[in-house]
Amino acid sequence: MADTMPPAKAGEQPRSVRVVLLALMIAMLLAMLDNMIVGTAMPTIVGELGGLQHLSWVVTAYTLATAASTPLWGKFGDMYGRKGSFLASIVIFLIGSALSGMAQNMNELIGFRALQGLGAGGLMVGVMAIIGDLIPPRERGKYQGMMAGIMALAMIGGPLIGGTITDHWGWRWAFYINLPLGVVALAAVSAVLHLPKKRAKARIDYLGAALLTVGITSIVLVTTWGGSQYAWTSARIMELIAIGVAALVGFVFWQTKAAEPVVPLHIFRSRNFSLMATIGFITGFVMFGAVLFLPLYQQSVQGASATNSGLLLLPMLGAMLVVSMIAGRVTTNSGRYKVFPLVGSVLMITGLYLLSLMNTDTTRLTSGLYMAVLGAGMGCLMQVTMLVAQNSVEMRDMGVASSTSTLSRTLGSSFGVAIMGALFNNRVQHVMLERLGSHGGKFTEKSAQLDAKSLQKLPAVVREAYQHAVSAGTHSAFLLGSVVAVVALLAAVFVKEVPLRGAGPDKQAGDATGDVADALPTVAEAV
Repeated sequence: MADTMPPAKAGEQPRSVRVVLLALMIAMLLAMLDNMIVGTAMPTIVGELGGLQHLSWVVTAYTLATAASTPLWGKFGDMYGRKGSFLASIVIFLIGSALSGMAQNMNELIGFRALQGLGAGGLMVGVMAIIGDLIPPRERGKYQGMMAGIMALAMIGGPLIGGTITDHWGWRWAFYINLPLGVVALAAVSAVLHLPKKRAKARIDYLGAALLTVGITSIVLVTTWGGSQYAWTSARIMELIAIGVAALVGFVFWQTKAAEPVVPLHIFRSRNFSLMATIGFITGFVMFGAVLFLPLYQQSVQGASATNSGLLLLPMLGAMLVVSMIAGRVTTNSGRYKVFPLVGSVLMITGLYLLSLMNTDTTRLTSGLYMAVLGAGMGCLMQVTMLVAQNSVEMRDMGVASSTSTLSRTLGSSFGVAIMGALFNNRVQHVMLERLGSHGGKFTEKSAQLDAKSLQKLPAVVREAYQHAVSAGTHSAFLLGSVVAVVALLAAVFVKEVPLRGAGPDKQAGDATGDVADALPTVAEAV
């Protein structure tokens, strides 16, 4: 029987389910907040441990491990039960956090961050899959606002929390802070979450897992190194592309032969699932590109303080939170959802195009309004994509559906940051050369990103040239984003509005006499 825990009444969750949801939100916060906090602490970490040349690997090791392990965690949950897999991911994440805080050199920190990333890959997947089991899709929309709020809190509060912790407690507490939160989540999930235990007879598809890991690792390294440490046309990047393509082609072929595939290809036979994976990829591409370039623009061109960089995104994140809550409520009340991918894609395209119009004279109010349009679009898309993806597969595939959707968004963000970043840097260098000649080229080689304080120390002519260059770079990056977002709109057009499971009071009343009678002990009974 599937791992399900029906609500006590239509539209009302037992108190114990709400406790579990709180614990899940804490776990989700851990996964999303970590990089934001650590990013702020990195200058201090390098100052104490040294190893500046390995700086990027502190983030890359975490990202690689998270992306590569995401599909495996989903499969483990489907095969052996969600609760055990989720608790294991929390424990691994906490061990990685503790060891990272105790690191004595940069190599140790990179290794421990990879371990932490392995656990983080299971946190997000576990949260989404368990919510998929706990809450019927029709009711799940009400919790979209909670998840969007966690994301907004992480993006806004991360830099502020990271800076405060580093200044007052030291950089090691940027990792140790995860421990008390993780223990709370661990205790709550252990005590309150009761799902039917399951043990699959099938073996793990180790070959498929290895091929997928090699493919994902190659993709992430290409998008991380391309245009920065290595030229896009360099032999190293070409080798990684070839290895990645060969591994992924081999993976797809093997999945058709494996007895228990890591990613069952039959889930892609669902048109809605494939379309939502595409929309999720585009959303990740756009969102993380915006998170990267908007603070840079506001600091470099509009003179905002770097200390409050998270607050600069408040118009976008606030709009995303409000619209996500509205979309969730409407979905719960009406059972209709196709309008949100359509409207969200249109708003996302519009917002990105408006942001591409920003120049050196654009006011903060104007840029804030543009960001709000983009945020509203993402609010329509962020959680609806996961909701529809989960509704498009059978309960036994909930884990791999959640992990595949999460992975598509992760890879989208990796591609977005890399491609938009390459375009941005090339445009900045071109404008600096155009305005300052060879001196401009030397300047951008030393630093393509300066904060407001550093800019004030530059000669007026250099400062003005740099501001125009950043403005031109953001124009190109956001214009590219608006073109890419058209793919999401095309995908949304073909989404078929399939009734959500657990839709409406009549359906839920029927479930109460059938599914509840057959269910193993639920969370409500456990409490």
